[in-house]
Amino acid sequence: MPFLGQDWRSPGWSWIKTEDGWKRIEFFGHDMEDNNNAIDLEELCEENKENLFVGEVCEVATKKRKKDFYNNNTKSQCVYQEKWIYVQKESTRERHGYCTLGEAFHRLDFSSALQDIRRFNYVAKLLQLIAKSQLPSLSGAAQKNYFNVLEKIVRKVLDDQQNPRLIKDLLQDLSSTLCILTKGMGKCVLVGNVNIWVCRLEAIFNWQQQLNNLQIPKQLSNGMTLSDLPLHMQNNILYKFSDACDIINLGQTTPTLHTLSEDRQLWKKLCHFHFSEKQFCRHLILSERGHVDWKRLYFTLQKYYPKREQYGDTLHFCRHCSMLFWKDSGHPCTANHPDNCLMPVSPQHFIDLFKF
Repeated sequence: MPFLGQDWRSPGWSWIKTEDGWKRIEFFGHDMEDNNNAIDLEELCEENKENLFVGEVCEVATKKRKKDFYNNNTKSQCVYQEKWIYVQKESTRERHGYCTLGEAFHRLDFSSALQDIRRFNYVAKLLQLIAKSQLPSLSGAAQKNYFNVLEKIVRKVLDDQQNPRLIKDLLQDLSSTLCILTKGMGKCVLVGNVNIWVCRLEAIFNWQQQLNNLQIPKQLSNGMTLSDLPLHMQNNILYKFSDACDIINLGQTTPTLHTLSEDRQLWKKLCHFHFSEKQFCRHLILSERGHVDWKRLYFTLQKYYPKREQYGDTLHFCRHCSMLFWKDSGHPCTANHPDNCLMPVSPQHFIDLFKF
């Protein structure tokens, strides 16, 4: 499909094939159109009389102002109908080019995934891994998209008052990485001007301050609370937790929950859930009575081995089509049995797919 546009220097319009033929995808919303209409050509010419030589120059300036206004007031540069992407690592006779991490991060629409509670932890973990190791590989557009998603996830935590500890860890890793990388700007470690990264670092410090000042109000309810449940039900709830910090924080609320949170069997089950027998057999810690101290063993093991990751929903990779997608969105698969070709993708696997 040829690129068609008002200016031969522009990248052109994007088109989508429908039953009625090819239709152009509109990138600008109604608000944007209204604001653009407010930019009058004559008004622009009056403001730039000294630079006005011919009418074409004024028209080009108007288009440039509209483009700058759009770039400064929108969070994404384009809208994709499909939420899948073909993972290509090298050029072939059929396909030229390759897929980058920044392109995949944009095409898979992580901004909308934040609104799904099943995908929130997955996206947060992915942002954290990119912050630790992949920031230098992001292009300028990918950087903008990354920090837009990061801003949305911080605003969501501040509004919903949920998962603040997870985002605090993410911002801490990001700020630490940026502090190290900005010192090597003379070596072209990061893409972009150093002043832009300094402003982003200041924004991160501001977000950290807002999260530290976050006060979760006490819930006033006359109904049944967790403490009103029978002991065996409270114990069963604790056994459903997979995060040690959540168990410890819950145990600090009441004396009863504190006693339940110190149960040896609870910490034993947590060790078996996250680590293999071969791993914790190498670091056995015995108490004074000769029993295994499972709680101390857990915190010792997490220093040496990664914990088991658990997510409500993840990206999937089709081995037949080499496509990456959200499972509920689907993808155009040509296999006879598509479900047999699917493979869940962990955040670390997602990063590894784009290491060339």
